Amino acid sequence: MLQRFKRLFARKTAARASAPRRIPAHRHQLSPADVSPGAREVVAKLRTAGHQALVVGGCVRDTLLGKKAKDFDVATDATPEQVRALFRRARIVGRRFQIVHVHQGRELVEVTTFRAGHERHGAPPARGELARSNHRGVLVRDNVFGSLEEDAERRDFTINALYYDPATDELLDFVGGLADMAGRTLRIIGDPATRFREDPVRMLRAARFRAKLGFELHPATASALSELSPLLAEVPPARLFDEVVKLLMNGHGLAAYDALRAYGLLAHLLPDTAAAAADPRWDRFLRQTLRNTDERIAGHQRVTPGFLFAALLWPPVANAVYGDPDPPTVAALNQAGAEVLFRAVRRVAIPRRFSAPAREIWELQPSLEKPGKRSAGQLPGHPRFRAAYDFLLLREQSGEHLDGSGAWWTRFQEAAQPERDAMLEALQAAPRRRRRSRRRTRTAGTE
Repeated sequence: MLQRFKRLFARKTAARASAPRRIPAHRHQLSPADVSPGAREVVAKLRTAGHQALVVGGCVRDTLLGKKAKDFDVATDATPEQVRALFRRARIVGRRFQIVHVHQGRELVEVTTFRAGHERHGAPPARGELARSNHRGVLVRDNVFGSLEEDAERRDFTINALYYDPATDELLDFVGGLADMAGRTLRIIGDPATRFREDPVRMLRAARFRAKLGFELHPATASALSELSPLLAEVPPARLFDEVVKLLMNGHGLAAYDALRAYGLLAHLLPDTAAAAADPRWDRFLRQTLRNTDERIAGHQRVTPGFLFAALLWPPVANAVYGDPDPPTVAALNQAGAEVLFRAVRRVAIPRRFSAPAREIWELQPSLEKPGKRSAGQLPGHPRFRAAYDFLLLREQSGEHLDGSGAWWTRFQEAAQPERDAMLEALQAAPRRRRRSRRRTRTAGTE
């Protein structure tokens, strides 16, 4: 399919949006049947009301690449208020960037109004309330509406600025998205530095698309991304949490991790984790974590952000408590975990419903590493036992030597009760450790 794109659409990509390249039905693989029923209904109703409406974005891109699109987005010249008035089950969401969620049966269709550049037509005074940037050029509000051509120019990457008209079965390409798709190139529209400053999350989207699609970043896009990565500090931590989950829990987490490290982005998301990943043993651990996560997602198995963040933050926690000859205590793990989480949530707002399970997983590790007769009999009843056991296996998979504790717990869970009793009897009572003051090695930035 990409070879066909190269033959049909190979040409120099325009720097700015211009008259669209219109590709008729016989020259592309999309059809109205590829668009979800809800999105087709939304387009039809907007057109009946006299508005322009087209399907746009990732759904068009993925369908052209032979992938199954999950969500369908519609772009229109109707304002959010006009869209809401047309549909019974619709609501406007977002303040920085208003969109309309339209419910069609069980389907949710996102409808966006065509956006324009803020400098257009001299920027009348009223526009100041619709678009606003901070002192670094980061957009804190972006609700300037415009034409279809302007909307194409305001989108992030060329491959995401392809429009499809299900009524005419026509594909519209304003910025050379098809040529970049054929060349497997990820290119931001317009000046990369300006566009990344407007919304630094675009840098994370670049990493995500690189991982998901296997495309290479255009040199100018890659250069600006590496240079401007500190701007991620301008993004609200809650939004960064959502983006990290999208990056690492979409089935391409390992490739996304590689992209985050390659462009210096991980250091501005989870600094302690990035610093620890310079050690090959922790890099192996993180890579094994994400490899396992990708495999579970591919197998339609459950994955949780709590377990993911337990793994992402384990390297700095472990560095803080595993330096002494004695095994770490629960109190030491508690303190180290609290310090690492305190620093992490200042960058990525990990909700308590995920950070609390992560701490419990960490706290159970010493008991799993060195099971005692009493604790081993009680641990399987702990609500976080299974996750902590999986975490122990993950540590072993990454090359950590834990004296066969993972195999012991696997056998214990699979054994019948008589064999379990015998295994418990065979455990030697752990000798009492003499209490002494312990000086922990702190990770960088603890003070």
